[in-house]
Amino acid sequence: MKEPKPSAPRLGSATRLAHAGRESSAHHGAVNVPLYRASTLLFPTLKAMRDRARAFTYGRKLTPTTKALAETIAELEGAEDYRHTVLAPSGLSAISCAILSVVKSGDHILVSDGVYNPTRLFCDEFLSRMGVETEYFDPAARAESLSAMFREKTALLFLESPSSLTFEMQDAGALAEVARRHRARTIMDNTWATPLFFRPLLHGADLSVQAATKYLSGHSDTLLGSVTATSAMRRALSRTHRQLGLCGPADEAYMTLRGLRTLSLRMARHQETGLALARFLESRAEISHVLHPALPSHRQHELWRRDFSGAAGLFGAVLNPVEERALSAMFDGMRLFGMGYSWGGFESLLTVAEPDRALTGEAEGVLIRIHAGLEDASDLIEDLAAGLDRLSANSNG
Repeated sequence: MKEPKPSAPRLGSATRLAHAGRESSAHHGAVNVPLYRASTLLFPTLKAMRDRARAFTYGRKLTPTTKALAETIAELEGAEDYRHTVLAPSGLSAISCAILSVVKSGDHILVSDGVYNPTRLFCDEFLSRMGVETEYFDPAARAESLSAMFREKTALLFLESPSSLTFEMQDAGALAEVARRHRARTIMDNTWATPLFFRPLLHGADLSVQAATKYLSGHSDTLLGSVTATSAMRRALSRTHRQLGLCGPADEAYMTLRGLRTLSLRMARHQETGLALARFLESRAEISHVLHPALPSHRQHELWRRDFSGAAGLFGAVLNPVEERALSAMFDGMRLFGMGYSWGGFESLLTVAEPDRALTGEAEGVLIRIHAGLEDASDLIEDLAAGLDRLSANSNG
């Protein structure tokens, strides 16, 4: 009787990031999978063309570059192989593909009221035209209260934890279990945490979405999205992806794959700097409160601490009510913080956030969103301090 082979040791996330998706022997020893720009891929014989036995048949479906990225993301997400992950031209197109893999006309879906605004627009406008009804729920709702919102035609529960602007946490495992009991699927937008800090598929989600534009790429120069499915949803996702004609552009896939190799290092720095900035802002009189799940002051901190292994560099803060003139004085004079949309790059950003809903249980004020980049935390704190000083100096209060 043969003795069973010892199982391979489970590799750490940094090791997996360095090695996943690499096949140096297939690319003449190159450490990185080369950039393949290809639409037509030739077959050696008619039989080979008809059998389509190989992975690469047409550039929109797969190339060695996009396969390597899909394989790496699937590995991080905890999926079986690269066929469980599809790439899309943006985070929003990935979200759209994921939702359309689940819903049909006449369905009802439940969506967190704190989702990324383009997700809300897709639901309110596109899905509405297709005959799908969207109902929003409190992003801090408990599983037992959410259960009452499910209907006979509820097909989908869409989560985003934490919320993009207001940073409420959701108990993904408990909510996904409620959805399963009601025969509904669960999708989670996990862009904030990345698969390094939270893996939705291991907490009951059927589909995990990443706006790879942000942390996965990490350099503010690509637009890309990904969706990773469980075995039960893989075929439906692949079919919808194919029917919509979606694909990950070759250059974007290559750049994202290169960015992924340093994700663990970057996320550690984003987390460290983000917490340093959040703690500093908590000490300032101009700030009503800080919205950062990794801070003990966050009302759902224990949920974050239980389920997540780290925090991103993106968080919010609520300024005490202030005049536009004072706000402009603060923002227009920032030296290191840029003003721009998106986040997840190496540079720090500061924006005024305007959610479509009120902050749950919080006082009124001006909501700002901070993305902590890779600069020295002390320099960023100095820049924020000077900005808040300008705000105070220009305030009538």
